[in-house]
Amino acid sequence: MPRSIPVLRMLCAALAGVCAFAQAAPAASASSAAAAASAASTSAPVAPVRPVTDTYHGVIVTDGYRYMEDLSAPEVRQWAQAQDDATRAALDALPGRAKLLARIVELEASDAARTREIKLSAGDRVFYEKRRAGENQQKLCVRDGAGAERILVDPEALAAASGVPHAIEFYEPSHDGKRVAYGISSGGTEEAVLHVMDVASGKELAAPIDRAHYGYANWLPDDSGFVYLRQRELPVGAPATDKYKGQTAWVHRLAGSGADVALLTAGTDEHLKIAAAEFPIVKPLAGTPWAVAIPANGVENEIDLYAAPVGKVLDPTLKWRKLFGRDAEVTGFAVHGDDLYVLTHRSASRFKVLQTSMAHPDLATARVVVAPGREVVDSIAAAKDALYVLTHDGTASKLYRVAYTRNAQPVPVRMPVAGAFVVVDSDVRRPGVLVSVDSWTHDKAYWRVGATDDKVVDSGLQVSGAFGAPTGLEVQEVLVKSGDGLEIPLSIVYPKGMKLDGSNPTELYGYGAYGMYIGADDPIFTPRELAWHELGGVSATCHVRGGGIYGEQWHLAGKQLSKPNTWKDLIACGEYLVKQGFTSPAKMGINGASAGGIMVGRALTARPDLWAVAIPEVGVLNAVRGETSANGVVNLPEFGSVKDPQQFNGLLEMDAFHHVEDGVKYPAVLLMHGFNDPRVPAWESMKMAARLQAASTSGKPVLLRLDFAGGHGIGSTRTQRQEQAADHWAFMLWQFGDARFQPAGR
Repeated sequence: MPRSIPVLRMLCAALAGVCAFAQAAPAASASSAAAAASAASTSAPVAPVRPVTDTYHGVIVTDGYRYMEDLSAPEVRQWAQAQDDATRAALDALPGRAKLLARIVELEASDAARTREIKLSAGDRVFYEKRRAGENQQKLCVRDGAGAERILVDPEALAAASGVPHAIEFYEPSHDGKRVAYGISSGGTEEAVLHVMDVASGKELAAPIDRAHYGYANWLPDDSGFVYLRQRELPVGAPATDKYKGQTAWVHRLAGSGADVALLTAGTDEHLKIAAAEFPIVKPLAGTPWAVAIPANGVENEIDLYAAPVGKVLDPTLKWRKLFGRDAEVTGFAVHGDDLYVLTHRSASRFKVLQTSMAHPDLATARVVVAPGREVVDSIAAAKDALYVLTHDGTASKLYRVAYTRNAQPVPVRMPVAGAFVVVDSDVRRPGVLVSVDSWTHDKAYWRVGATDDKVVDSGLQVSGAFGAPTGLEVQEVLVKSGDGLEIPLSIVYPKGMKLDGSNPTELYGYGAYGMYIGADDPIFTPRELAWHELGGVSATCHVRGGGIYGEQWHLAGKQLSKPNTWKDLIACGEYLVKQGFTSPAKMGINGASAGGIMVGRALTARPDLWAVAIPEVGVLNAVRGETSANGVVNLPEFGSVKDPQQFNGLLEMDAFHHVEDGVKYPAVLLMHGFNDPRVPAWESMKMAARLQAASTSGKPVLLRLDFAGGHGIGSTRTQRQEQAADHWAFMLWQFGDARFQPAGR
């Protein structure tokens, strides 16, 4: 199962289609016969239709299931539970599901442990999250060099005591490694509570701090305290859209009994003018004389950057100095001494790296460190010996070292393995960096990159098991022409020797938002993927527009009014897989999560004939209503607002819920969502399920799978992920007609 978990030429046609559809085919006009048939096929209750009509800029939009947006309403909760019960019964009745789940468990148990979120501190002390075979959740661990490992935080112990899954949301060790601040949440809510621990004794050093959702802990240079982010306490009955407004960056000092000090508050600071819905981030830069402030605007990649001497951060008279604004189109930076390095896409769609001064910044005259070219520059990281620059060309990453000399040029680092790279740890006080490496066909590894190429060594922090590097898989990287003639990268992974006769079960995945490539559709493999391939499965990833495989221009070509390109690219890739004989419409399913739900939902409604199955996971499916939710406000830069006439038209065009039509033979659909999801509310999947169940005349199931102890997938337990993968693949194979997954009587 793919990962769970930020072209105007399309405009005229898109707007014309939206207006006509919204007025001629309101969502409330459901076919009662179709609804009854769908309910009978799944034993799920039919949702009542209660039309609510809105008018946006003269366009009438009717919503038959608005009442579902109140997830606390007993009627809504009961319907949701009954839907999930019916889904559970249907999936558990598939003969091959139990065996598939057992194989997934077996494959994942082949790894002695899974390690992630690695952070190095002084004295070769290493912190990391680790889950051993047989354990259900990542634990926070520490060790000194190759010494004995100690567990510092065990979410499973908290889960055992409360009966609710817990997860570590974030953590940050002090520079000397003697203390660690961490946030922990429960039930998939991501509502972190911030704790501080003494590493040697395991004792808590402060009272827990709540409302640290999406928080951080940035330590002061002397480790006397840290800066953290906290939401304000909302009054009872406050609208959901107020949740992330008015957040404050605080300083907590470990010694003494003084109250925490507020540094910046969104919406009230007159100097930085941080908007109410922005995130005030304050970070002292270790190993430099500087601290920076960043008013983060939701999912917008471009940043404003302010600086101040780190020793002045607690001075109430401090005036932050602006280094540059969002018009500089900077998405990342690194500091070494007085040198400020920035990553920008200004006049460089695939990004470039510039160097200027922290004391006297001037990007107009900045030195070009990495010129724009074919490769997309992903990130920069400052170490003691050099600046490290990470790029990718297609799905292949490259790492460069740039010395801290006046005219130094990027020098490639000779990595011993190929794959997708991420710099996971760097520090200007230490030479080298720690790099993770992923691939379509081998498990993750962590490599220590020293100051010279002969010091690139496997860290040993992740040891692959028997299934970590299978030899029975093939990979094709191809280019597919989309509807407008542009070539779209498509990555295809399949069993060696597979016949291209159109009979192979195939899953086509995509994402396409926020300009993301790393972490969205870059190469990745885990042993459980083999469970799908062993059943003959093909996994294809379409690098659709809206993502970042080709830089910022690729992002803009699938953003807001250009969003239709995203699902049109997916459709083109699906047609290619059929034409080349990898599969057929009867054997192909599509999948995408979160913002990828837009792509899946609209590919489903635009071309229901091309797919046998669609599986949106925690999907954005009702974009017109997105900004009424807490997290919808911070997504306005990416998708737009209904308050703007043109952006509204774009949102309505990308709204799958409002494109479902009565009497259409839709493919089988499995909507998967965590009920406590703080990023995309569960009602988006619930409303889509109700609408499809009422409208579809194909007789194929529309199932709603809800995890009432889960959220967006962040912090899900191993068991939750394994169960989800088994349901996902079993549903596909059932609908593809695989004899091993047909329930009795079929």
